[in-house]
Amino acid sequence: MSLSPEEGKKVVYRGMVLLGVITLCEVIIALLGNGHIIEGFHLHKYIMFPAMIILSLYKAYYIVSEFMHMKYETRGLVISALWPIVLLIWAMIALLNEGGAWHHNRQYVELIDRDGFKKPDSYSLDEYLQEVSSDTKTSQDQAPATTEMQAEHK
Repeated sequence: MSLSPEEGKKVVYRGMVLLGVITLCEVIIALLGNGHIIEGFHLHKYIMFPAMIILSLYKAYYIVSEFMHMKYETRGLVISALWPIVLLIWAMIALLNEGGAWHHNRQYVELIDRDGFKKPDSYSLDEYLQEVSSDTKTSQDQAPATTEMQAEHK
């Protein structure tokens, strides 16, 4: 589909105005949501974040479809261009989930003692760290005495 120069200008101006209005809406939502426009008024994050995400996704869709001419391409080319993006989003969600699990389970990993036995649930991480630090201090204090005893024994 080819456009005449006048039609092309109309499409570009309409796109600029649309993207400008959406950007202005995003800025107003951000300022209003954080209480910068009306003092003491804050939008809840469950309202503000999805609105910002939806507006940003629409802007990205419009730019890709109109200015990168994906709207005028064959279906196979569009799918081959968008499939890696879908996989990238899936990988980001999977990695964020895995990182959250590591962060959540780290305290349990630190509660395992030297022999691999898990400490009781009532045993706090602070108590465990104090015990480990006291064990380290006592083993350092006892180490010179044992070497002196070994020297005397020979």
